[in-house]
This record gives sequence, structure tokens and C-alpha cells, in this order.
Amino acid sequence: MKTRRAFLRQLGISSAALPFLTGLPGLQAAGAQKGRRLIIMFSPNGTVPWEFWPEGETLDFKRILKPLEAYKEHITTLRGLNNDIGGDGDRHMRGMSCLLTGTELLPGNIQGGSDTPAGWASGISIDQEIKNFLQSRDETRSRFGSLEFGVAVPNRADPWTRMCYAGSNQPIAPIDDPAQMLARLYGRQKDKESLSSIIDGVRDELKKVSGTLGVEDRTRLEEHLTLVREMEIELQREDENPDLTHSVPEIDPDIELVNDNTPRISRMQIDLLVNSMANDMTRVATLQFMRSVGQARMNWLGIKDGHHTLSHESDENPDAVENLTKINEWFAGELAYLTQRLADTPEPGGDGSMLDNTLVVWLNELGKGNNHTLKDIPFVLVGGKAHGIKSGRALHLSGVPHNRLWLTLAQSMGHEITRFGTAKYCEGGALSLG
Repeated sequence: MKTRRAFLRQLGISSAALPFLTGLPGLQAAGAQKGRRLIIMFSPNGTVPWEFWPEGETLDFKRILKPLEAYKEHITTLRGLNNDIGGDGDRHMRGMSCLLTGTELLPGNIQGGSDTPAGWASGISIDQEIKNFLQSRDETRSRFGSLEFGVAVPNRADPWTRMCYAGSNQPIAPIDDPAQMLARLYGRQKDKESLSSIIDGVRDELKKVSGTLGVEDRTRLEEHLTLVREMEIELQREDENPDLTHSVPEIDPDIELVNDNTPRISRMQIDLLVNSMANDMTRVATLQFMRSVGQARMNWLGIKDGHHTLSHESDENPDAVENLTKINEWFAGELAYLTQRLADTPEPGGDGSMLDNTLVVWLNELGKGNNHTLKDIPFVLVGGKAHGIKSGRALHLSGVPHNRLWLTLAQSMGHEITRFGTAKYCEGGALSLG
């Protein structure tokens, strides 16, 4: 049986066009194995627990999770997961850099809060662990292995800004510029002006492919390319309109102004993420909104105070609670958009939608901002049908180390590890979520 690449080359398609075409629905070899996928989405500074957690074991959607109510059958909330990792560093540092690694920070000279200084994390993060496993097998290997998307992540490097690690002392920076991510995905490393030629450069070849396909496959081909063209138009508009340029202005260092175009950047990054997975360019991705201790000022929500400052206000401050609730509602809305994009995208080479074979994990570095707790960290799972996760429910755990969830995720992706991160927090093994 011919591979997809062999099929395309038989049609005379050059390697320049292959990144566009090799993952298209309708062009996959018959019987191609459906690939399970993992997306981890991060938002910072804790939540408002009474506006977040469902009361009972049924999913009654409080205000923060309300944007996800339409996807109730795909949602699982996990209450009672703790980040028990101790050692050096303040809780924001450990909350962020120990979140996906499940192990301690290295000794270092980065001072945070009133706690001891620390360095980077001392182990690999779960996304990279799973990526390495998938890349070691021919049937699950993808072009990139993993992709790290960012939204409004400051141009600085410290344990508050990094959650992904290739290994001990090896932080991975997210890419928060859609132009840079688009160039990476499609192999063009030139400036934004050159992006207009991405499709033009293979137009003749695409016409050749279109002429050899049936009506249904031609339709799918056009739908696939529409997204890339829309991305080019969006990025060209940014150059034409300086107000839409995503940059970090020079302002008071205690307040990070997140540009008013952040919602647009978020949607572009989510579209690129889904597009990259639809092309089977990766099966593992992270989506990092801002950073731990971040002072994002979300003007598009009518909020003028920095996020971290708000998270430290008393529970008796109704204005602060209202603004924190609005901020977390917005993050939930971005997750809802990601969920809808996955649900609307047909599964390449199979029945159903991409959501059927994708597990999304939304998490935070703290349970609550004003007490810096690393207990009851908000975890929401979306999808996971192919991963064996029974959704549509609210689970109440009892102080379970979050390392055990990472064992569960790894095993759901076919990686049968029994230890991840610090060994003592893996006792009890993977969680039963089926």
C-alpha cells in the first residue's frame, strides 16, 4: 500500500507542497491508525474556587465554567489534586515549573517572594515525556513531535515563565507570535512580507492535485487551505495597522500591559494549533496564557488592575473578586473556542471529529492566588474519549499528588510508565478515570 507521500509524489507534487498536503483528510492511507492527541492549556494566578468548582458529582456549571456548559458531555473536573513538590523556590515558581515536571527545582540564584532562591526544574515535563515516546515509534512519529504555543508570554526567561522542559535544567520557551509559528509550521523563516507567497508558491501544484481528486476531496483540500490564507490576511493586516501589532510596550514595570489584540492573537494561535494537529504535524501541544505572577492588565474586559495584584486581594473585596471571575471566565471561553474548533474539524482518515481523539487539560499553577495554595489546583479535562476517560462528571479526589494524573495521561497515550517526576508522589499509581 502506497504511503501518502508516495501517492503525492506520484502525482508530481514536490517536497515544498508536502507540509500542506500530507495530513489532509481524504489523502490518508486506508486503515491509517487514528492518533490520540494531548493539549495542555495553562492560565495563571489561581482561580475563584466558589465560582469554579461544581458542588456535587454532577456538573453544575458555576460562573467561571459556564462558557463550557455546551460541551458538558465532554467535560471532567478533577478536584483534590495537589502539587506536593517541595524544596527551594516560592510557590509561584514551584507551581509553574514543577507543574508539568512533577519534580523539584534545582538550586539557583533566582529569588522569588520571601522563600529561598532556586533555579530551573530538575526533570522533563510530561508533554515532552509523551512526545519522546511517540517520536520513538514509526506509527506515531510526527514532523515536530510537540509544539509550544504562547499567548502574551513576556520576553523573559525564569521559572515563572516556563512550564515545559526537555529535561533537567532545559526549559522550553513557547512561541507567542503567530507569524513565527506559521513560518515554523510551513517551513518559511523569512519576514512577514514573505508569508503572502506560502500558497502562491505551490499554486500550480495544488491545481494539479485538485484535478486528480474527487469532488469530496477537492472540497476538503480547499477548506484546509482557507485557514492558511486567512492567517496570511490577518498577519498582513497587522503590518498595515500598527494598532494590531503584538508587542510589549514600555510601561510601569509593576504593570504588564497585555495589548488589546490579545484575544485575536489567542484565536489565531488556537486555529494554528488545531490546524497543525489536523495535519498530523504534532500530536502533543501546549498553550500557555501569560505567566505565573503575571501582571496582565486585560483592557478588553474593562479591567485596569494587574492580574497578580488582583489575585492577592482579600476575598472580602467584591470588585477584585468580580474582576478575577471575569478573567477566569475569559480563559474558559478560550478553552470553549478550542473545544469547538476540535469538534468542528473532521477526524483525518476516520469517522467523527478531532475532539474524539484529543484530550485537553486546562490547569493553573495555584489553587487560589491570595493564599498561594498548591492544593486543589483547578484541573479540567475536555474530550479524552479515545483515551478511555469517562467524561460528563465532576470527580472529587482526596489530596492526590498531581504526579499520578501525569501517569494516567501517559498511559492513556500508550506510554506505560509507572513513575514520573518525584517517585514518592507516584505511590498508588495512575488514577482510574474510565
